[in-house]
Amino acid sequence: MELPDHLSLLLIEEGLWKDTLSVSAQATTRISHNRAYLDDILKKGETYYGINTGFGSLCNVRIKDDELAQLQENLVCSHACGMGDEVPQYIVRLMLMLKIHGLGRGYSGVRPEIVQRLADFYNLGITPVVYELGSLGASGDLAPLAHLSLPLFGKGEVYYKGEKMTAAAALQNSGLLPIALAAKEGLALLNGTQFMNAYISWSLMACRRLMIWADIIGALSADAFMAKNEPFQPPIHRVRPHKGQIATAARILALLQGSEIQQLHKEQVQDPYSFRCMPQVHGATRDVIDTVLNVAETEINSVTDNPIVFHDEDAIMSGGNFHGQPLALHADFLAIAIAELANISERRTYLLVSGQRGLPPFLAPHAGLNSGFMIAQYTAAAIVSQSKQYCSPASVDSIVSSNGQEDHVSMGANAATKLRRVVLNVQRVLAIELLTAAQALEFRRPHKTSPVLEQLLRELRQVAPFMSQDEVLHYRMAAAEKFLDKDPAEFLEFNF
Repeated sequence: MELPDHLSLLLIEEGLWKDTLSVSAQATTRISHNRAYLDDILKKGETYYGINTGFGSLCNVRIKDDELAQLQENLVCSHACGMGDEVPQYIVRLMLMLKIHGLGRGYSGVRPEIVQRLADFYNLGITPVVYELGSLGASGDLAPLAHLSLPLFGKGEVYYKGEKMTAAAALQNSGLLPIALAAKEGLALLNGTQFMNAYISWSLMACRRLMIWADIIGALSADAFMAKNEPFQPPIHRVRPHKGQIATAARILALLQGSEIQQLHKEQVQDPYSFRCMPQVHGATRDVIDTVLNVAETEINSVTDNPIVFHDEDAIMSGGNFHGQPLALHADFLAIAIAELANISERRTYLLVSGQRGLPPFLAPHAGLNSGFMIAQYTAAAIVSQSKQYCSPASVDSIVSSNGQEDHVSMGANAATKLRRVVLNVQRVLAIELLTAAQALEFRRPHKTSPVLEQLLRELRQVAPFMSQDEVLHYRMAAAEKFLDKDPAEFLEFNF
């Protein structure tokens, strides 16, 4: 698929990142004109940061013209300082896509063949090995983007056809030749926020899916706990009209439509907050997702390297578009917001196993001999607690680097990587609630929940049948976690 001039996260979410990519003719023309302007400037002998000078605090060191190509390769090699876990390949592929698109804006001074080679890597499945630790989230994501860029000139490691190998071997096996970097290109490749934004973009796509699942599972738990549907009625939300709150209440009410359990007499006057306040809690998270999505899409379509080559204004300007503060703050915000879905989910799980409202203790037939879901709730509590620790904001931190030249950094990379950990934890906690609610509903038989939720139960029972006696719960929990990888719209007859 040809990358559009304006790339939306929703387009990526719809499957664009699974396709082969091509650089549009318009983008290629922009890139070519921009590079031609830069080449003309270099012939005049003027000095520009990072193009014919050293980097960071070495910005005042002028580099000889015949050493400019070596300067760029040295830059990439010296900055490939990543450590820690390898970045998941699906995140690296997003990094590639976002880097291709960012350079395609035509203000980075690179040659078209550099952008095309990155597209070749994407399309051939040559995925650079990138490490999670090393970026301060300012001056761009230097270390991770250096690892992303090494294979252009045959260095570093990649995954290719399911195997980890040297970049040189992958280039040879795929019939590609290394490309020597020209002036400015190493800096353009390394400056940028694509590492942070790839993590945030992936997290946003996962959050949008988990947001739907949280409403579905919350509705399932509501019937399992014999909760009332009164808190989801439109008048309540009309007088406090937060967009997410209204949408959540409407969805949960629709999910409960046709439930026999909702027609049963309820003894309680009110339900606990974890049921009654789902619209307010889930809805607030939904609103944060929308806010962060707008920030991420703005960043996707921005030029975030330095200096920026304005061929159309006859200027080369140094600035700070590589600074990740907008992403850092919103990654922290999203982590806090999505963690709340797990916080409230664990509370519903706790109530379902507490032996209230006619349910057996820990949802165990023959409780005592069987412990049922007792320790599943422990696991949910442990995961929720860990996520709370991850939600301590990274964006309030800064450490001086590069001899004081880079004296304020965003720590957006740390914010983004721990965001992904929180998102994965939320899915695990929701999976535990799903199993718990499904188990509890069996004790409400012969009464049924709504048709759509009964359909969900039939799908779930294919991987997690009713638990009539104790067994190794881990396998069910892992199956439920994988179950939530699905888009519910793909198999549930319901308008989400």
